[in-house]
Amino acid sequence: MRAESDVVLIALGSNIEPELNLPRASARLAGCMTILAASRVYESAPVGAPGTPPFLNAVLRVETRRGPRTLKFEILRAIEAELGRRREPDRNAPRTIDLDLVLYGDRVETALDLTLPDPDLARFPHLAVPAADVAPETRHPATGRTLAAIAAALDSTLVVRPDVLLVTPRPARADDLIARADARRTGSSS
Repeated sequence: MRAESDVVLIALGSNIEPELNLPRASARLAGCMTILAASRVYESAPVGAPGTPPFLNAVLRVETRRGPRTLKFEILRAIEAELGRRREPDRNAPRTIDLDLVLYGDRVETALDLTLPDPDLARFPHLAVPAADVAPETRHPATGRTLAAIAAALDSTLVVRPDVLLVTPRPARADDLIARADARRTGSSS
């Protein structure tokens, strides 16, 4: 099991049937990892694609045993494909679902195919605001600012969509709590 201090955030976005695709994606994610918290769902104007439908965006805080590459390329991409995502040359094209690994603990990584934390986290309200919903006191590993401070500093015209519900976090089971307590006592990472 991962260290309790690690925060893993996954962003969900859609502007093709988003009221259906965000809940479907969150349900599939819940089937392969533990959802610890779900943000509110927000409606936002598309970035870089005027004239296309608005997006619905949310962020899930999750616990997973998978590393960032496995999570992004084997889990998130598979769910995107299952929900009909087609990767277009235009990175701002409409999509059924977009799943992005936004934050993975305190990792800072820059590669051609994976950048952590997601650089858009500090640039766009559609990522920063829902991330702050689920992890407000978490510090951005590169800047040191809390996610709440980042979100508050961005000019936001997001609209909360209470009619769209994601999978809710499951309550901790007694055996999960006992295993975590035992792991802390023994210093192991079960």
